[in-house]
Amino acid sequence: MHVGMSVIFQNPGEALPDREVYRRDLGLALQAEPLGFQSVWSVEHHFTDYTMCPDVFQFLTYMAARTERVQLGSMVCVLPWHDPVRVAEQISMLDNLSDGRVILGMGRGTGRVEFDGFGVEMGTARLRFKESAEILLTALENGWVEYDGELIHQQRRDIRPRPLGTFRGRTYAAAISPDSARIMAEMGVGILVIPQKPWKAVRQELQDYRDVFREANGTEPPPPYVAGWTFVDESADRAETLARQYIGGYWDSVVQHYEFNEPHLKDTPGYEHHGQMYDRLTTPGGYEAMVDFFVGLQLWGTPDQVTEKIINLQDEMYMDGYMAVFSYAGMPIEEAERSMHLFARSVMPELQALPAVHDRLGLPA
Repeated sequence: MHVGMSVIFQNPGEALPDREVYRRDLGLALQAEPLGFQSVWSVEHHFTDYTMCPDVFQFLTYMAARTERVQLGSMVCVLPWHDPVRVAEQISMLDNLSDGRVILGMGRGTGRVEFDGFGVEMGTARLRFKESAEILLTALENGWVEYDGELIHQQRRDIRPRPLGTFRGRTYAAAISPDSARIMAEMGVGILVIPQKPWKAVRQELQDYRDVFREANGTEPPPPYVAGWTFVDESADRAETLARQYIGGYWDSVVQHYEFNEPHLKDTPGYEHHGQMYDRLTTPGGYEAMVDFFVGLQLWGTPDQVTEKIINLQDEMYMDGYMAVFSYAGMPIEEAERSMHLFARSVMPELQALPAVHDRLGLPA
């Protein structure tokens, strides 16, 4: 199994200077390669303390210069906020600089504060994402771009430096709704799973995705990647106490940033599925139940417990990559570092020793 780690530069309540948050999370990221992680990731967000990484490719370029082997993943680049030709240039340049170490992760975004900040109408996001992704994937495969869509019109231009190699098999998208998963399958893109809804529902959506992928592409889809908020401790009781404190705190930041306690997503085209969160949160006891639910989805416990949970995820999701987030919700850096080192020492070797998912579970390749 591929094992990576992600930093998100979160500063809830501006408890620290932003520069200190960067110093701490960069310190974790720079330990990834020596500890044996196979990839380093971050995620694009803007304008709030939820995640202070407005340019994920700039961060990954820094990491490319500070490392030699780890792959460099975007989790995710939100395409509707960008000119897709500029994104193609950024990715091609980073791939050349890093000798082909880029894993491209992309998404369409959900934060109203971000769409409003960029002057992009959320109701157009699904179509804008689809057209941008088509432009981007074609540009990275062919080395040139030309497009005439409903929203985006682009004259033919070359991408320079030319893409170093194909991105087939190393492009993933975060898909929350079933409709988004279908779009990803038709494009031949892998799925990046961010735990936030029942695994039973995720299993069914992944099966639908695989069926569409096979029909559209004539091949088996790549195994999904799963990202998870992770806390490891030798004590099961301590792991649970701190997981509930900090993973629960992270969930609070999710609700605040995405305004899930407001009804606007219910009436926003393309976001009706997300709007269901409002109903869950605003029922009596709903918020507390959602905290418990979200914490229960994440990966925490003793090394043996976390190893078992991730292997069980592979059994259920047929995934073959796990990216751990160790620092979030104002967690003391000492706790994040201790958890990360324990994971690297006692969990990661077990996961990396597993056969490829297709071999282990007897799946078609």
